[in-house]
Amino acid sequence: MLEDLTAAAASPTAWPAAYPQGYAVVDVETTGLARDDRIISAAVYRLDARGEVEDHWYTVVNPERDPGPVWIHGLTSEMLEGAPLFADIAAEFAARLEGRVLVAHNAVFDWQMIAREYARARGEAPVRQRLCTIALSKELRLPLPNHKLESLAAHFGVVQRRAHHALDDARVLAEAFRPSLLAAAAGGVRLPLHECRPLTEWSDRPRIGQQASYGGRAPSSWRPSRKRPACPYPNPGRYEPGKRLKQGMRVAFSGDTSVERDLLEDRATEAGLHVATSLSRLTSLLVTNDPDSGTSKTVKARQFGTPVVDEAAFGQLLADVEPASET
Repeated sequence: MLEDLTAAAASPTAWPAAYPQGYAVVDVETTGLARDDRIISAAVYRLDARGEVEDHWYTVVNPERDPGPVWIHGLTSEMLEGAPLFADIAAEFAARLEGRVLVAHNAVFDWQMIAREYARARGEAPVRQRLCTIALSKELRLPLPNHKLESLAAHFGVVQRRAHHALDDARVLAEAFRPSLLAAAAGGVRLPLHECRPLTEWSDRPRIGQQASYGGRAPSSWRPSRKRPACPYPNPGRYEPGKRLKQGMRVAFSGDTSVERDLLEDRATEAGLHVATSLSRLTSLLVTNDPDSGTSKTVKARQFGTPVVDEAAFGQLLADVEPASET
């Protein structure tokens, strides 16, 4: 079936005119997942409009701090000591991204990390749209056991040689993205493109009450802590899978997220949702990337039958929230 779709997409008349003209398949390895973590390596595969590889680029980056989980990415402090700083490679990185859609596996994470590094360097990444291959695989209804890169690679017969090495992960993703793109084009699937907004709230000042870390350095802050305004809309009830979110729905979050929790909560609040700090029978939806965990919220969600979606799905739902009913 996939062969038939890709063959159909190869026809010049079959290609959707609205599709982007080029892509930058990106992978970054980092010191961790938090807002103050840093990029330690980055890779970009540039693809043309139909997913053919044009070139690739890779660099390690000195994070100016502990490299974090060496057992995952394999980059030690000694290996990174003489590497360029992000500010040193920012221009080259930007040239690789310019005019292209950023493609990544769990793209919101890679984008946020890249955007923060540019904010630190007092710059801006030239990216206006991103495409998450997890979201694309869902749009294509690929029969994957989970949303790991290795599962996507195995589905398309792509051999992964060095997992968690930025260059190899980017290669694997580029090779898996091309047949996904061809299948989407052949099926007339609308690509799940999302807007990339550069971060402008970077500050070197720590938040009030924060402790210094990393050898005495005060951690940097992305935005000040503040009390959220009350949701002005009544709770319309639970979210129904397959339908839209509606303003006033109570949304709770649990576990680690790729996007910082306060940013996710900000987006939910701006969309007219009520961000709940706990989970009750009135909660409309729980957002978690690990629904089988034993956190109090996931346990209560199972007890109450509260609908659960992951972060990627929630991001898509946020793009089309139904207005509150007029009273």
